[in-house]
Amino acid sequence: MVSALGLAGVLGGCGVGGGSSEVTLKLVAADYGDSAANSSEKYWADLVERYESDHPDVNIDVSVYSWNDVDRKVKEMVDAGDPPDMAQIGAYADYAAAGMLYKADDLLSIPVQADFLSQLAAAGQVNSVQYGMPFASSTRVLFYNKELFAEAGLTPPETWDELAANAQALKAEGVKYPYALPLGPEEAQAETMQWLLGGKGGYTDAMGSYSIDSTENVDTFSWLKNELVGKGLTGPVAPGELNRADAFEAFAAGEVGMLNGHPALMAMADKKGVKFGMVPTPGADGESRATLGVADWMMAFTKNGHRDEIGDFLDFVYSEDNVLDFSREYNLLPVTSSASRTMGASAEDASLKTFLDQLPTSELYPVGNTSWATVNAEIKKQIGKAVAPGASPASVLGALQATATRAESGE
Repeated sequence: MVSALGLAGVLGGCGVGGGSSEVTLKLVAADYGDSAANSSEKYWADLVERYESDHPDVNIDVSVYSWNDVDRKVKEMVDAGDPPDMAQIGAYADYAAAGMLYKADDLLSIPVQADFLSQLAAAGQVNSVQYGMPFASSTRVLFYNKELFAEAGLTPPETWDELAANAQALKAEGVKYPYALPLGPEEAQAETMQWLLGGKGGYTDAMGSYSIDSTENVDTFSWLKNELVGKGLTGPVAPGELNRADAFEAFAAGEVGMLNGHPALMAMADKKGVKFGMVPTPGADGESRATLGVADWMMAFTKNGHRDEIGDFLDFVYSEDNVLDFSREYNLLPVTSSASRTMGASAEDASLKTFLDQLPTSELYPVGNTSWATVNAEIKKQIGKAVAPGASPASVLGALQATATRAESGE
């Protein structure tokens, strides 16, 4: 989701004052900025300075890494037997399953833990115990190019059939990508889940078991293959070779009629002067019952102790003002109810309202499953084949289901 171009190197040690402290807490965090000017280093430096001024006996040592590096850096530290006290990264379940993390309720005060949005808190659980604390979230909506729509006399679609009809009209007007379908390896799992939800399916069933090759999911990919890709409505690049970043760049260049996007696309389009609209994701027979929600995670390792100090610092991190500051800086959605209410009522945050409205009914990846990392990687590699000429969506989804079953059983 929330990935950033980031900075390649370490932006380390922010907010660290001189002198000795009774306790030093090490935090490794991801960079949500796209340049030195808006690096997350600045956010953490300010937050840490304010915290340390009131807690002179606690020193917070923060290292910020790009999204390309941060998960690997934390794994290397863990593998070396020297985990950080806290890590703010993309996944937590493997560390929780290995018994390396504090439970959230051993760290946070009751009001802070209760303030997490319920579906995000639930996604932070392994075996019904919360270890992952949501740190940032976003949802997906359908973006459309207002000028291209006006030229073709179109209104935003609410159903798949309307989306296909609009794409056909856009193609007739010479639009390069009537609908951009990024099923390339960068972030195929996101586009895939968005469509599965619209078809009343998903990666898992109501019991949390993988159901990748369900009838609903096969029907969804058969429709995509036959009604969009097969009719030449997804542009000149095969969906399995089109990455999300390239699709976003094409939208910002005015070459895309419609695509699923998250809040970062707004700034990209504004910067290039593209006039766009945003509507809830269309579904098979009406607005999709749910959109994709994505969250990144904060976790705390038990190795070095310091439970009380970690908990007190995290209570500060998750205060309403700090959550709002971070969300506004990076066009993300708050992970707490208090900050969400404030954002929803604020004219300052009007541009995020479409995304915020989708959050209560959003569904997240099955991140609490330790098998998800394996399944996610295989989806990125294979799902584009499901819409290729001559392919069988049922066969591709069946193979992914077999991978998921093996991963779930630890094979």
